[in-house]
Amino acid sequence: MIYVISFVLSILLTSLSYFFGSHLLKNGLVFWQAFLIGATVVSLGAITEALRAPIWLIVIVPFPIGMFLLYHFLQKPILIWFLTYVAILAIYTGIHLIMSYFFKFHSLIPAWKLS
Repeated sequence: MIYVISFVLSILLTSLSYFFGSHLLKNGLVFWQAFLIGATVVSLGAITEALRAPIWLIVIVPFPIGMFLLYHFLQKPILIWFLTYVAILAIYTGIHLIMSYFFKFHSLIPAWKLS
């Protein structure tokens, strides 16, 4: 049951980073799009982990699909997409820092445990 809760929390936090990151630059994904990207990215990471891949691969594998889905949903030029993705990664990293350090929740970036 703990795994399911961690999985759902990871999806929600990842989705929030996509949602807020896209709105930061006024490119605005709607929440269902951000949620779909978050669910896909986290699920791909979980599948990679279940296949007993090395930790670096678990962290790297979800990036291309998240990048592609963001590009697909934004429908903006490459530069706008790239800046939006950088904003999303900054927010995602901030969320990870808070969750890992204060709550010992390491599911967002498993290889980077701060506690």
